[in-house]
Amino acid sequence: MSIVRQSPVPHDIDIAQAANVKPISEIAGRYGIEERYLEHYGVDKAKVKLEILNEPAPAKRAKYIDVTAISPTPLGEGKTTTTVGLAQGLGYIGKKAIANIRQPSMGPTFGIKGGAAGGGYSQIVPMADFNLHLTGDIHAVSAAHNLCAAGLDARMYHESRWSDAYYEKLGQKKLNIDPYNILWRRVMDINDRTLRKMVAGLGGLENGPLREMGFDISVASEVMAILALATDLTDLRQRLGRIVVALDKSGKAITTEDLGVAGAMTILMKDAIKPNVLQTLEEQLAFVHAGPFANIAHGNSSIVADRIATRVGDYVVTESGFGSDMGFEKFMDIKCRASGLMPDAVVLVATVRALKMHGGGPKVTPGKPLSSAYTQENLDLLAKGIANLEAHLSIISKFGLPAVVSINAFPTDTAKEHEFVRQAALKAGAADAVVSYNWAKGGEGAADLARAVDKAANLPSKPHLLYSLDLSIKQKIETIAREIYGAGSITYTAEAEASIEKFSGLGYDNLPICMAKTQYSLSHDPALKNRPQGFAFPVKDLRLSAGAGFLYPLTGEISTMPGLPSVPAFMGMDIDTKTGMIKGLS
Repeated sequence: MSIVRQSPVPHDIDIAQAANVKPISEIAGRYGIEERYLEHYGVDKAKVKLEILNEPAPAKRAKYIDVTAISPTPLGEGKTTTTVGLAQGLGYIGKKAIANIRQPSMGPTFGIKGGAAGGGYSQIVPMADFNLHLTGDIHAVSAAHNLCAAGLDARMYHESRWSDAYYEKLGQKKLNIDPYNILWRRVMDINDRTLRKMVAGLGGLENGPLREMGFDISVASEVMAILALATDLTDLRQRLGRIVVALDKSGKAITTEDLGVAGAMTILMKDAIKPNVLQTLEEQLAFVHAGPFANIAHGNSSIVADRIATRVGDYVVTESGFGSDMGFEKFMDIKCRASGLMPDAVVLVATVRALKMHGGGPKVTPGKPLSSAYTQENLDLLAKGIANLEAHLSIISKFGLPAVVSINAFPTDTAKEHEFVRQAALKAGAADAVVSYNWAKGGEGAADLARAVDKAANLPSKPHLLYSLDLSIKQKIETIAREIYGAGSITYTAEAEASIEKFSGLGYDNLPICMAKTQYSLSHDPALKNRPQGFAFPVKDLRLSAGAGFLYPLTGEISTMPGLPSVPAFMGMDIDTKTGMIKGLS
């Protein structure tokens, strides 16, 4: 560790830029990843070739830990910071630990969230590269996705001009695409609300079919979800070929294979499937790969990164998007089902101030001063919010896994509040509950958390999935809604009923469910805080991601293309043209 800690802790970017980042070949070499398996992108980051998976597997794989959280609030719970901090803490107690996380979208980075490399003394570096282009994976996803979109529109244009006999001469079959059943939009990795709904093809027939279309953010692309779930290049090619882009006029699915574009999409993704390696501030290896949305897609980093990491470390600490009702449930029922890797323990991140908000504390607006309810001791308010913590511990227990609660410490917390949360967590069934100071102290501040996780990961457990794929679509939806969210009943619109019937008829009823819902509540409604129970859970419609291998029910107003706020984060960013140092990217 090459950084001298200061008090008070300096700005995150100051810490990251002060780090003496080691050559990535040196860091990877400490974990047994030989130089021949690295493709360098400069000195401090590289991709790992998938050929490393052809090496004989070790007799014992690494312990596999998932980090999740209580229901998110605008205050932030520090889940990524805890993920990085836990890897550092395990290193501090003598374990060879690896952090595996997603690559952030530049949309939120330049919009409202800023960077996502962790915080304080628990960060992944180089931080600026991490938050921006890195090695170009998101650009590859965008290119592959948009190539497919262009191919689809081109096919529609040419089929409107030529007869069936013309296509027979070409050795092809006319696809008869239904212009009212186009399922594929376009993507870009910047927040832009004006692109959500558009009309394409204006200006005459030569500009293609006139139709309504729109853009999603790149991390919402099915191609991104596929990148995270593919187990190797062959699997990636097969999944890309199974993507359903439209229906024909008889109601049959049209795939990228039918369009003849799946092979070209795979060419664009051939390097993106190789996971990226960086390092923590305390020189633990960090895989940063893929970045699917967690309120639409499964919200977890890649299977290939986990497969490699579990071969070369003692511990692999990965992170699921949002709370346990979202990323963790999908981690288990979608990612682990696909990878065959099951976790040994789960870390549930909570904060005193977030639990107070769940308990009915005053509204929080990012950028504005916090109410005294959050900065002064208030055990009554905290007690009311404990129900949210209890709910998330209950969710983890349904998968047969031990949970360690990490109480992410803030300077305004009191010792009584920490102990109140700790005792409540233990009473609710946590294997342990520990206060973590990794933001301020790095691995040393997460040492107690690391010891608790090390103990929990060695407890006897029988991890299992929530449901069988043999259940009907409705049975799977209702199992998740009742068992995970606490719903009392489930309702379906006419559109949802029709989609369920359509996808069942097309043979897609045996896929897992990837619920698209708000992250801010255990329910479908962000206004229902804490632990709502017995509510009616509405399914508005159902969408298909055949290549990724899941169905996603729509249960609320979920935007696939965020907009920029009135004061975007990019307004506070700049670069020192003399030194090249980036300012304001925290």
